[in-house]
Amino acid sequence: MDKLLKDLQARREAVVAGGGPAAIQKQHEKGKYTARERLERLFDPGSFVELDMFVEHRATELGMAGRFVPDDAVICGYGTMNGRTVYAFAQDFTVMGGTLGEMHAMKIAKTMDLAASTGAPFIGINDSGGARIQEGVNALNGFGSIFYRNTLSSGVIPQISVIMGPCAGGAVYSPALTDFVFMVNGTSQMFITGPDVIKAVTGEEVSFEELGGARTHNEVSGVAHFFAENEDQCFAQIKSLLDYLPSNNLEDPPWRDTGDPIERTSPGLRSLVPEDPNRAYDMLALVSEVMDAGSIFEVHAGYARNIITAFARLEGRVVGVIANQPHVLAGCLDIDASDKAARFIRFCDAFNIPLVTFVDTPGYLPGTAQEYGGIIRHGAKLLYAYAEATVPKIQVIVRKAYGGAYIAMCSRSLGADVSVAWPTAEIAVMGPEGAANIIFRNEINAAEDPAAVRQEKIVQYRERFANPYVAASHGYVDMVIDPADTRPTLGRLMRAIATKRESRPAKKHGNIPL
Repeated sequence: MDKLLKDLQARREAVVAGGGPAAIQKQHEKGKYTARERLERLFDPGSFVELDMFVEHRATELGMAGRFVPDDAVICGYGTMNGRTVYAFAQDFTVMGGTLGEMHAMKIAKTMDLAASTGAPFIGINDSGGARIQEGVNALNGFGSIFYRNTLSSGVIPQISVIMGPCAGGAVYSPALTDFVFMVNGTSQMFITGPDVIKAVTGEEVSFEELGGARTHNEVSGVAHFFAENEDQCFAQIKSLLDYLPSNNLEDPPWRDTGDPIERTSPGLRSLVPEDPNRAYDMLALVSEVMDAGSIFEVHAGYARNIITAFARLEGRVVGVIANQPHVLAGCLDIDASDKAARFIRFCDAFNIPLVTFVDTPGYLPGTAQEYGGIIRHGAKLLYAYAEATVPKIQVIVRKAYGGAYIAMCSRSLGADVSVAWPTAEIAVMGPEGAANIIFRNEINAAEDPAAVRQEKIVQYRERFANPYVAASHGYVDMVIDPADTRPTLGRLMRAIATKRESRPAKKHGNIPL
């Protein structure tokens, strides 16, 4: 037995050594941890259990025959994060550049199957040179097996991708299929084709960071949801995110006592919205005041900033918040905002997270760029996501709610369980200025002082229609409340509708306008 145990220890040490001291030092010089160091920092101390440590590749071509590849360049297993079981893999860039081959993919697929069958979140740490060229089509088949499992697990368990090095070519599609993507400034890159290929084909010159860095994907493309300055900050963000998520679609998110009384009122909200309807204010400040203190966790914070998507807590219960941001593009809906919000809504619905929507939007962003880019199709995604969602849904109309944008932001007709409005709410087909120009065009044009008459008609229209009471008189708004009472009102409403159950027509699936 002693001999066998010594052999076991020697084999373990050979695997744990990864690519060796020189490769590990090179990884550190880039400001990156090794795969094992990352797993140690991600999981609760001493909780990670490695699986398939002794798996070996089966390739024989191009110098692979007899070549020892520790862990086949990926570490897989499970452990606990804040006491909850989580499955994960971490690609080891010190071993063959973390490239994916047949057995590398098999290890990941096995771990994904375990996560799905046990109902536990799955995290993938990507740091890889891509498909292992020496294994050819076997490597490509491996990618396909991972993509397939990403899709099967979608809406069943939370899937998180962490980009901590290169992620290029076909490898990018697994992160794109998962629920959330984290990136680290300066060391993470994602792209289909690299700078050299782009220059050769199109003549464009672009750096790795400009093309696919963390800032690019967090602020321009929207591929990534979270931006971190370093790997330690990224791990902290991941742990914070998981605290808002259930382990699977059959559970509710974890409840936390935040110590913030739900009956707390907010008199300051009465003066937050400017009297001038064309002046901006910070919707995030409003949301932060209404939700449990310190509980706001923004998602996609750097992308499509004219709309806010965030997890928060209300009386300790996790809710998903969607809110127009008047500080950016006046809170207009556009292509990117529609995509951002629709994706977030569908995630919340899949994982039993109620939705609270704060509305202040003058409509859809006008212009040929939006029309040619397909705002009709993209805007329809938002409508579809809200209508499809069966979780409890509350709408709070703060100020402007005009036209199709009013409908799209979780109106009563689109499925809101309760619609609440502030006295400052303006609910109409369009803004008073535009409406006056159309309805009273003849009177204005015939007047001796058209400007004065126009202003008079704008005031008349605003007083008659741009308020919450017409909608309330028809039952489209359930409550008009004092802004100071928003938090306790939402708390009572959420308790009342928390047990909501809704059945839908039987079907294989709908056809969201992608």
